[in-house]
Amino acid sequence: MHGSLVVTFAVAVASALAVPIQPRQNSDDSSQDTAAWDAGATTDFVIHESCNATEVTQLRKGFADAVALADHAKQHILRFGNSSEHYRKYFGDAPSGEAIGYFDKVVNGDRANALFRCDNPDGNCDQPEWGGHWRGSNATNETVICPLSYETRRPLEQLCAMGYTVAESETNTYFGSDLLHRLYHVYAFGENHVEHFTEDYAGALEQAQTNSSYATHDSDVLQYFALEVYAYDIAVPGVGCPGEVPEATASMETPDPPAMSSPMPAQDSPAPAAEAPTPTTAGSTADGVASAPQ
Repeated sequence: MHGSLVVTFAVAVASALAVPIQPRQNSDDSSQDTAAWDAGATTDFVIHESCNATEVTQLRKGFADAVALADHAKQHILRFGNSSEHYRKYFGDAPSGEAIGYFDKVVNGDRANALFRCDNPDGNCDQPEWGGHWRGSNATNETVICPLSYETRRPLEQLCAMGYTVAESETNTYFGSDLLHRLYHVYAFGENHVEHFTEDYAGALEQAQTNSSYATHDSDVLQYFALEVYAYDIAVPGVGCPGEVPEATASMETPDPPAMSSPMPAQDSPAPAAEAPTPTTAGSTADGVASAPQ
């Protein structure tokens, strides 16, 4: 009798151990239907239907170049901080976080509220040497790229080629750097904070030494820095193509913009504080902002 009880108990234990352990059931399965936190994000740059197939192809390549420039500029700063000689050349002793942030907005920011179009709604592309323009108060999220840009802008693969130097050539020589500039005019990327505080390369270098707090949100300085570190680190490693610094040093005071001769509106961003250098906003010039010919 005792032996029978032992056998029966052993069989019961073995049977219990053989029962597979079931996973714990979640009483609330609604979490499986919850949308991702970034649902609805726009990850591609938005191109208007007015752009033909060739223009779309060139714009997409230009945007890819702009992202490449911005991403490497960000990575360079993350690697070296504000100890990099290139950083100190353009940003002086300014903290690096702001520059990193504005480069990263181009790389990873949502792109829904920046539309690039190829028609001529404001008539500015009819003017000689206009490569494009931000539409200002006519449509604050829109930028027009004129035919001249598709005819003259170079790809990033040609950086440092054909006599180009950062100091002596225009920042809009390359489609990527030109689009970097145009993105910062749109609130989604520039937040009415990135402005033109200097007129030229010499002025940018002067600002780094005398007023560096504005350098990290100066549109031209961000372009100069991105071009220079990409040239030095990637295009021609260890050499780059910085060029010769112009002898004449630009004044931090900028002249009044010329009288408007076109329907292009003035920028509607807030004026800086009294002690800030005056942003250059000459909306009647070739690229809608800068004074350089296209």
